[in-house]
Amino acid sequence: MALEVKPEEIREVVREQYAAAARQVQEQASGCCSSTAGCCSSQSRIYSHRELGEIPAGAALASMGCGNPLLLAQLKPGEVVLDLGSGGGIDVLLSARRVGPTGKAYGLDMTDEMLDLARANARSAGASNAEFLKGQIEAIPLPDASVDVIISNCVINLSADKDAVLREAYRVLKPGGRFAVADIVVQGKPLALEAREALALWAGCVAGALEESEYRQKLAAAGFGNVAVEVIRAYTLADLPDEIRREVPEGLKPSSGSQVVSAFVRATKPGGPSEGSHG
Repeated sequence: MALEVKPEEIREVVREQYAAAARQVQEQASGCCSSTAGCCSSQSRIYSHRELGEIPAGAALASMGCGNPLLLAQLKPGEVVLDLGSGGGIDVLLSARRVGPTGKAYGLDMTDEMLDLARANARSAGASNAEFLKGQIEAIPLPDASVDVIISNCVINLSADKDAVLREAYRVLKPGGRFAVADIVVQGKPLALEAREALALWAGCVAGALEESEYRQKLAAAGFGNVAVEVIRAYTLADLPDEIRREVPEGLKPSSGSQVVSAFVRATKPGGPSEGSHG
């Protein structure tokens, strides 16, 4: 049975919830673990105190990530890095510090409110080598082979066209470029159709998650090699905020034999000096 929800419906739900999260931060309300922060964990468990001290508070408050992709990106001075779905800019600003003045950190987001917040955070941080672009992760507004590293934090699972996302990531990466993301993944059996059709769960990072073997297959189909998946944390429906859990169809549970996890997903684009190694 095919998924009935249209991609544009999913995109609009995601946009609305992330715009609301940005407005909350701008209004000095808590942007984490609120009604709009579907997959948000305590950022102090994801980022070190040193990292959180390097960025404006608004960038951390707006973060709804499920991991810290910088732990596996291994950024070097002078590199160009792109964050897919950059939100309030936490990973872009941390990346900008690591690649230094000779490098560049791009953030890509489709939500005006998040872009406004991220740009304000970049100004506050004095991050002149950080730039935030408006667009969709299925159509990255950068040239071919222009990026050394792609990172993302609990965003690719939100896309209804993950094949397009991975093809675009491959296109903009330089030969030998690194794909290093934190994402929500299903292990074992796929989620029930009812779960995948619950729009609130799309914005909560659950219903759109790929099964691990399918994620690996899609990366390979896009051209990537050296694919690796490392589990960070396993989730249950109890981990969803109350506001989102109320939208779950009554009695809905993960399929028997399935598990929703946050994971580090990494791969490389063949053809460069990093081929055959994750660093």
